[in-house]
Amino acid sequence: MPLSVQTLINYMEELAPRRLAYDWDNVGLQLGGMQGTVEKVLVSLDVDQRILDEAISHKADFIITHHPLIFRPLSALRTDLPLGTLIATALAAGIRIYASHTNLDVASGGVNDALAKAIGLEDTEIIRVTGQEELEKIAVFIPADHVENVRNAMASAGAGWIGGYSHCTFQTEGTGTFMPLEGTSPYIGEQGKLERVSEVRLETIIPASYRRRVIQAMLKAHPYEEAAYDIYPLRNEGVSHGLGRVGMNPSPCTLDELCGLVKEKLNVQQLRVVGQGGRLIKKIAVCGGGGGNLIHAASFDGADVLLTGDIKYHEARDAADAGLAVIDAGHDATEQVIVPVLRDYLQRKISEGGYGTEVLASKIDTAPWHYF
Repeated sequence: MPLSVQTLINYMEELAPRRLAYDWDNVGLQLGGMQGTVEKVLVSLDVDQRILDEAISHKADFIITHHPLIFRPLSALRTDLPLGTLIATALAAGIRIYASHTNLDVASGGVNDALAKAIGLEDTEIIRVTGQEELEKIAVFIPADHVENVRNAMASAGAGWIGGYSHCTFQTEGTGTFMPLEGTSPYIGEQGKLERVSEVRLETIIPASYRRRVIQAMLKAHPYEEAAYDIYPLRNEGVSHGLGRVGMNPSPCTLDELCGLVKEKLNVQQLRVVGQGGRLIKKIAVCGGGGGNLIHAASFDGADVLLTGDIKYHEARDAADAGLAVIDAGHDATEQVIVPVLRDYLQRKISEGGYGTEVLASKIDTAPWHYF
């Protein structure tokens, strides 16, 4: 069964909704159209000519990148310059390009969780919360013999998830009344006659962003021509999203030993380090990409060390003054961990959907520098 562009994007936005991106960011489908299907996907950290050549060699027709191809507004599109050449080549090859940037940084299961998992952190929490999912309650009235069908359809669409539990609902029995009028095709009853039916009120919680798809799933499973349902806003706190993670080191070690682990797990040749090598490390903060602005927050959270990239001189001085060790493993290495994670996530979703599309993780190192 062919995978549509829209379905692939839906899978991406289940993990990292575009609304989570920072205002200054540019995410979503950046090149190509929504029509058609996807045969093969390539996941990468960046898009440059080497990545494009890799996609073409594998016959991939869709690239998902962390760093946007188009970040700032274009005033011209010149094919004698690198970006214009890249765009023209991708369009000629029929390759669409989709970016998931700061939304993937802050999302649960995104870059920062992947980095924390790569070095084995336990009991992780968000360092800086940037937003929370709004929650709603949906209540729908169903004939008793269709409750399970409707419940399962809504749960499959994302309703009724609370923590590690799914299918969380509550139901009460009652009597529903309605009178089918001229032009209707009632599932139960006759036109012009008041009908009384044994019904169940089924209520459950949903993320506000899932409202449309949950309602669609409910209506598809509901036997009535006109289903009755209510939506209520809630003040419950939903899932939090944010930058950075802080957690416990399951095997406390020295800073030097942690540096060795980081080099192994992130496959980097060298690190920049602030702090004494013999210092005992129990609590670790991480931030993929550039996390210098989390130094004080990480210190306040009781972290012994911050693993990140792109640390500036004065940020390093601030960390030293705050008594916080820092491991700068580089912007790319601290984000590269998301590529195989994203590949595995998409391949699982695609397979569960019954589609035959293949997802590949790029093997190209797009770091702009090398080490002597």
